[in-house]
Amino acid sequence: MDSNSVWDEALPHSYSLIAEEGWFNKHWVYSQLSRSLSTKYLAPRLEVQIVLDWEILQLQPINSHAPANVSWHHQYAVCPSICRSKNSLCKPRIRGYSCHCSDGYDGNPYTTDGCKGSRPKQFKGTSAVVGAVVAAAGVVLLFLLGLLILKKLKYERAKMLKRKFFQQNHGQLLQQLVSQSGGIAKRMIITLEELEKETHCFDNDLVVGGGGHGIVYKGILSNQHIVAIKKPKNMVRMEINEFINEVAILSQINHRNVVKLYGCCLETEVPMLVYEFISNGTLYEHLHVEGPKSLSWDNRLRIAIEAAKSLAYLHSAASTPIIDRDVKSANILLDDTLTAKVADFGASKYILMDISGVTTRAQGTRGYWDPMYFYTGRLTEKSDVYSFGVVLVELLTKKKPFSYLSSNDESLVAHFVTLFEGAALFQILDPQVMEEGGKEVEKVASIAVACVKLTREDRPTMRQVELTLEGTRVSREGTSDNASPSTGKLKATLGDRPDDTAWNLSSDYLQSTLDSFSYLKMS
Repeated sequence: MDSNSVWDEALPHSYSLIAEEGWFNKHWVYSQLSRSLSTKYLAPRLEVQIVLDWEILQLQPINSHAPANVSWHHQYAVCPSICRSKNSLCKPRIRGYSCHCSDGYDGNPYTTDGCKGSRPKQFKGTSAVVGAVVAAAGVVLLFLLGLLILKKLKYERAKMLKRKFFQQNHGQLLQQLVSQSGGIAKRMIITLEELEKETHCFDNDLVVGGGGHGIVYKGILSNQHIVAIKKPKNMVRMEINEFINEVAILSQINHRNVVKLYGCCLETEVPMLVYEFISNGTLYEHLHVEGPKSLSWDNRLRIAIEAAKSLAYLHSAASTPIIDRDVKSANILLDDTLTAKVADFGASKYILMDISGVTTRAQGTRGYWDPMYFYTGRLTEKSDVYSFGVVLVELLTKKKPFSYLSSNDESLVAHFVTLFEGAALFQILDPQVMEEGGKEVEKVASIAVACVKLTREDRPTMRQVELTLEGTRVSREGTSDNASPSTGKLKATLGDRPDDTAWNLSSDYLQSTLDSFSYLKMS
């Protein structure tokens, strides 16, 4: 059949079919028909699968009376009339149109219900994308779940370590010791979590000090107290029972010239201590760092008296004597009114022990050490007295005990005693002290000499030192002539032997002091 010909309505009885190309052999059919017009033997040979691949040609209709300005598409709705299935599509071909089932449907588009199906193919087309998205989401969820598990494990491990260190540091013992003090027990034991929160996980920007024993951070407790948190730098150990007992004692100390211990954290390998924060630096900084104009003599004398009061309180007024172990100008803090507060004492010092339990590291600071410590290996209240005497020498001379060396290779203390005995103390005194101090300088100098006596038994107690310094200020206030003497008069005064301290400094005592300090001469 010629596909380009038009159906001839004049041949109503003609037959036509569409089959696979090459199937029809007209010569064989003609030979069969010539023998017999019967199709009895011809019918079986004519059975073939018909291919329905219709193409609807867009041709000008035979009816030429249609308006010329109306398109064939609008005159004859070919596709809707031919593509009968509601789930079919009419698609353009090279020379016309053809019908196809919509995506997701299969069947015959030329019948009313010929195209059947339940799931559109476009979903199948996007299934790969959806699967990829789901897989990616699954990977992300697994990753987040892994992070959550790791975080949980890390948290549990940290929690376990906290419990371990708390038990190792005898936290339960501290709880028992302070339990009788009511609210103190709850306040004294501070968690590591709270300290990390207050210091932003120990941010370096909050470091306010440090030294050989540790680093000091500034923080604010939940009760709005501004505190200094001392975090040990190195692993050093002391007898833990001694530490816990001392912390329990310090928790009950309330003295205006002693830095308040707010609590401690026992959830770290080495306990951390939390003190009240003092904002105006240390006595050392005011003497040696703050500028050319140092503390006035009145302030120096008052600071010396306040420091003596605090040490006397720790030695005797507290329920159990507490040895400072490291009295020095850097451990005397000053608040905004220049009130002295002794810090970094007692339990704040971690004593390094060897296996036998013997102290293996010297306590205190070079220049302030008690010489007898090197003979006995023990620190006593009289060791604090010696160190305080060095602080008095530092206040009088404005020189650093740990770095001073005289022309005769004498340490600061040895040179001070030598000049005191030779009536030439003015050679080493701070000019500001010479100008403002008057006769009080002589009295304070004599107290300093007594404190640095080599033999511990010959040193006064801190209570005696406190009372004598207080007496010096009272006698000054009771004197009608408060004017400072001239330098020449002061030189002469400082050449006399002192005899007006709370205890008598006899000539034998002074000679013994001078002899004992030959030990301190530095080669």
